[in-house]
Amino acid sequence: MRRLLAARAAQAVVVVAIVATIVFALTHLAPGDPFATAVGTGELNPAQREALRARYGFDRPIAEQYLMYLRNVARGDLGWSFSRSRPVAAALATAVPNTLLLMGTALVLSLALGIAAGLLQAARRDSAVDRASSAILLVFYSTPDFWLALMMMLAFAYALPIFPVSGMVDPVMHEYLGMWGRIADRARHLVLPATTLTLLITAAIARHQRAALLDAARADYTRTARAKGLSGRAVLLRHTMRNSIGTTITLVGLMFPALLGGAVLVETVFSWPGMGQLATSAITTRDYSLVTAAAIVGAAMTVVGSALADVLTAIADPRLRER
Repeated sequence: MRRLLAARAAQAVVVVAIVATIVFALTHLAPGDPFATAVGTGELNPAQREALRARYGFDRPIAEQYLMYLRNVARGDLGWSFSRSRPVAAALATAVPNTLLLMGTALVLSLALGIAAGLLQAARRDSAVDRASSAILLVFYSTPDFWLALMMMLAFAYALPIFPVSGMVDPVMHEYLGMWGRIADRARHLVLPATTLTLLITAAIARHQRAALLDAARADYTRTARAKGLSGRAVLLRHTMRNSIGTTITLVGLMFPALLGGAVLVETVFSWPGMGQLATSAITTRDYSLVTAAAIVGAAMTVVGSALADVLTAIADPRLRER
């Protein structure tokens, strides 16, 4: 297990470094700079723009800018966000927990619902329940993230105004609520974005869990368990389920980048103040330091999710621990 963690840590460092280098090069080689828009709108004149470019090192060769950036990152300085008028680290410290709350809620719910749906489909294979649930899950599996988010907003914020349409808290009343009132307010704002992500991920997990269970049902150990006289429920839960759960855990690790990408779109639609909204704003305003830092955090979250899936798979399967 220690060797697995050490290998994943080394891999994470390499992947994050490559992503940071690529994003840094793409942003700095693109036409314009963070001050170009200000010049176009009259907020800055060309002389002021050149002074700012020299102050922040944008007039230097890209290789020199990259070395300066690496030196600052090594000191823990991720740079200054021009669009937010605050350090990049402070902007990330505000946005990352919000994204983790959204992704964590959706992941826990989708795992529970997806595994339960896969069990139900496998237990009633080729029945009306199996066919109907497969059709419904296929619809959600094929639906684009942003379209489902818009439909959720249209259905439960306008047609049936049950939940808030945007934001993370009520901008007026939240500060005047007690502790439980604040928790309830945040939970109400979380319902629509978390439900959108949950439906998308549940569909994928359920389809793969069903396939893994049906494959495990044909294995020798399953036939042996049946031959010993165990009930169908005991065989499904104690043998088939246990030996197929590793596939689902691996799938979740592979889906982590897609989950993060879906969170970006869902956050944008629902104005959820997380990494998605932060990255979108940074790209629009050409906030180089914030764009690069957001890419680094996204790559780190993806690598951590993949490594966590490997560790959980090793915990669930003793054969992998022995290897």
